[in-house]
Amino acid sequence: MRIVIDAMGGDHAPKEIVLGAQAAIKDFKDLSITLVGNEEDIKKHLTNSERIEIIHTTEKITSEDEPVKAVRKKKNASLVLMANEVKENKADACISAGNTGALMSAGLFIVGRIKGIERPALSPTLPTKDGKGFLLLDVGANVDAKAQHLAQYALMGSIYAEKVRGITSPKVGLLNVGTEAGKGNDLTKKAYEKMEELPINFIGNVEARSLLEGGCDVVVTDGFSGNIALKTVEGTALTLFSMMKNKFMTNTKTKIAALLAKKELKGLKDELDYSEYGGAGLFGLKSPVIKAHGSSDQRAIYSAIKQAMQMVELNVTGKIEEAVTALPKEEA
Repeated sequence: MRIVIDAMGGDHAPKEIVLGAQAAIKDFKDLSITLVGNEEDIKKHLTNSERIEIIHTTEKITSEDEPVKAVRKKKNASLVLMANEVKENKADACISAGNTGALMSAGLFIVGRIKGIERPALSPTLPTKDGKGFLLLDVGANVDAKAQHLAQYALMGSIYAEKVRGITSPKVGLLNVGTEAGKGNDLTKKAYEKMEELPINFIGNVEARSLLEGGCDVVVTDGFSGNIALKTVEGTALTLFSMMKNKFMTNTKTKIAALLAKKELKGLKDELDYSEYGGAGLFGLKSPVIKAHGSSDQRAIYSAIKQAMQMVELNVTGKIEEAVTALPKEEA
């Protein structure tokens, strides 16, 4: 199996990408990795090149670039060359911690959609208090969505949760303003009806305040609401830890308390760490495309590689295509 990685994307490229790739190569003997980026910079951190190849380029897509234009004009950008490796079947999956919009554009225009999927969905796994986590989709691939798109998200999310995360009959919920059937706007009402007809374990509406409780394995929403929910969860976690740190640094007594609870606090922070779950999968494309967090360290890159490998090994894209093809047209 070969995974191709954009070695110029993210806040800590290429060092953390290279270190994460080397760790994965060490643990997975059937894995080969292609790193796309500045060869000179990559080799500064590459201590073991076994089963690691480099595609050299000095061009990259930045956070300031307009995604669609950049993908079309910057033909030698690391992210574009990465996507081309997948398109040309030289790699089985790809990973980037770079420009999210550009990765989605490259996924659509270069890798291509699965037949029958109208819109892909960006889907991270978020932590829950029971430690199991849940898949949230969409979180920004499409800010405007139709009911049939949400139904497809539910189907793709259920397949991923079952095949990759190993959850039997994953519980799928629809993010809404209330738990009762019939709640919400026109979009959620229509989506609710469509999701009831799908061959999934749909448990109905779920409120935002319940997301981290662990009641659902998959939560479906449109990209606008999903992105707000994602950033609210991230922002709340960061603010909470900042407030706790300030409180613990108030006086000698609280500093001693912080020291005594250091191990437990570290454990809590780890439970909320995105890096344990890999990246956000861009579901609905012909091959696995993983968006790693922009601030990914080597552990996060390692987890994203493992996530991509599982998707390839379990043929998640193929199973999604089979499931969508089996649905009547009006449900797909």
